Amino acid sequence: MSDLKDIRNKINEIDQEMAKLFEERMKASEEVAEYKKEHALPIFDSSRENEVINRNVEYIKDEKIKEYYVNFLKNTMDISKQYQSSLLNGLRVAYSGITGAFADLAARKMFPNAEYVPYLSFSDAYKACENGECDICVLPLENSYAGEVGLVMDLMFSGSLYVNQVYELEVTHNLIAKKGTTIDKIKKVYSHKQALEQCVDFINEHKFDVEEASNTALAAKYVSEQDDETIAAIASSETAELYNLEVIKSNINVSNINTTRFGAFCRTLHKPVDKSSAQHCILVYTVKNEAGALAKTLNIIGSHGFNMRSLRSRPMKELIWNYYFYVEIEGNINNNEGRDMLKALSIFCDKLKVVGVYKN
Repeated sequence: MSDLKDIRNKINEIDQEMAKLFEERMKASEEVAEYKKEHALPIFDSSRENEVINRNVEYIKDEKIKEYYVNFLKNTMDISKQYQSSLLNGLRVAYSGITGAFADLAARKMFPNAEYVPYLSFSDAYKACENGECDICVLPLENSYAGEVGLVMDLMFSGSLYVNQVYELEVTHNLIAKKGTTIDKIKKVYSHKQALEQCVDFINEHKFDVEEASNTALAAKYVSEQDDETIAAIASSETAELYNLEVIKSNINVSNINTTRFGAFCRTLHKPVDKSSAQHCILVYTVKNEAGALAKTLNIIGSHGFNMRSLRSRPMKELIWNYYFYVEIEGNINNNEGRDMLKALSIFCDKLKVVGVYKN
């Protein structure tokens, strides 16, 4: 048996090689971080991590140490994510609203440690990303209760940005007011139109007057600045904390299932090469003015094996009584079947744009 000194020298040599490989791996992580920044992708990708673990663990022949190698891989990937996060600290993320708005909360979930830049409108936030003021903009796509956000869909059709990540934020509305306020004193509530609609039963039950605000956080900010115990806002608990308000009544939504889908927009389109069926694609297009043109496009999507998740129509602002169509489909369009589908669609479409590709 080798003596301890020889064994330690062997470990030292292995560690020296591992250090070189670790440095190479972290350099590759820098490139990954740059790609994710450019394409508005999340740092954490559970499916990719599982793929790496399942593939690499097969390289280990000794069954006794496989579980330790899995831990080694997980720790290495955690370090890589921490490094990528530090590299992306300078990321500028635009959103519509003010601090505490649901878009702000979604942006913080999607891009931790970034700089969050508020804008007055969806259009302003979108243009800030288009012209390079910000790297990414986070905008709402639809709410499970109130439906799609038409203004954002119009930006998707007419603008130049792409969606490469979609995040579902569970929305819980709360009645919030100045500390010490009781519900029997409240006469009027302020909030965004959709939030008021989503809490209409609670509002009617208490016979509150309502006043619309451009977003929930602005409503909370206004209430915090007034010396008035008869007013309250409807917003998130996080927003209440930000503006030193108290939650008077929590979870006042009409529906307990209330989720808003937010899209991360950026200037380049992500084109994943893996064959995951969990991928989704967003298309916007107009059809030629001929009988059955729309039906033909839908048949093409189905005939190429893609499941249509949603279909919506929106009026074109510049052409009266003309419409464009927004379609979300499930499946990878970056393979032969997807390319053939897009080629076939182009025959019947005056305008066809792949707006985004994202994982489920």
